[in-house]
Amino acid sequence: MDATTFLQQCLTAISLGGAYALIAIGYTLVYGILRLINFAHGDIFMMAGYFMIFAMASMPWYIAIPVVLAATVLLGVLIEKAAYKPLRNAPRMSVMISAIGVSYLLQNLATYLFTALPKGYPEIPVLKKIIKFGDLSFSLVTVLTPILTLIIVYILMMLIKHTKMGMAMRAVSKDYETAQLMGIKINKTVSFTFAIGSLLAGIGSILYFTDRMTVFPYSGSLPGLKCFVAAVIGGIGSIPGAVIGGFILGFGETALVAGGYSTFSDAFTFVLLIIMLLVRPTGIFGEKVTDKV
Repeated sequence: MDATTFLQQCLTAISLGGAYALIAIGYTLVYGILRLINFAHGDIFMMAGYFMIFAMASMPWYIAIPVVLAATVLLGVLIEKAAYKPLRNAPRMSVMISAIGVSYLLQNLATYLFTALPKGYPEIPVLKKIIKFGDLSFSLVTVLTPILTLIIVYILMMLIKHTKMGMAMRAVSKDYETAQLMGIKINKTVSFTFAIGSLLAGIGSILYFTDRMTVFPYSGSLPGLKCFVAAVIGGIGSIPGAVIGGFILGFGETALVAGGYSTFSDAFTFVLLIIMLLVRPTGIFGEKVTDKV
């Protein structure tokens, strides 16, 4: 492999890892607040893909993008209000079953509304712009994805550490019941968390599907699972951990594809998950959690 090919593969890995990281942050945010694995998160990501297809059919890309992001946030908040809020005080297993139900509901709703046939993802001209750097040739989305990921992570960390809502999120994450007794508006905090997670799923969807160009009702399932694995590897509940986990998966999958082992690129993710759970169950940045008695 020559230097140009190596750099090309590195760029691909960084771009894929950045997209995984954005979606994984959504998983880790919700888990940090509610101790809930939102299995519908990958399907919100998929629905954002369909939103973009229909938005771009009737408006220019610079209007379609904010419209799609707003619709994705609205969908995420509505799911929280309808499927998770009524179960706020229910056993954790009930909430998890509800999350799985929402996931299947979105998949079947997409199949009914849009058919199971793959639909072409619209080309966003600015993201598909080709950049040449010596012998290297890549689209703008390839370099924009990791840069945007790091900027979003920085903004999120600042929001969580230095704003009133961020303090509320940290309080709810540490002790749900005590935070409620201290007057923190739990429902508002949870809805805000879901809104952020859905916004990241929408951004990740635009960056991910721009490179892959087709959307179908189950196109969020495997990326969603991979991003959940990325969150677990990094330490679910940790934003930097989700980012590191996303980039680990991005580099691992790209290395296998570059080496001619593309058949095993998906299996790699889950083998890595098993190894991580055996060696360090809390993930790279995870903390050991002790149950309150």
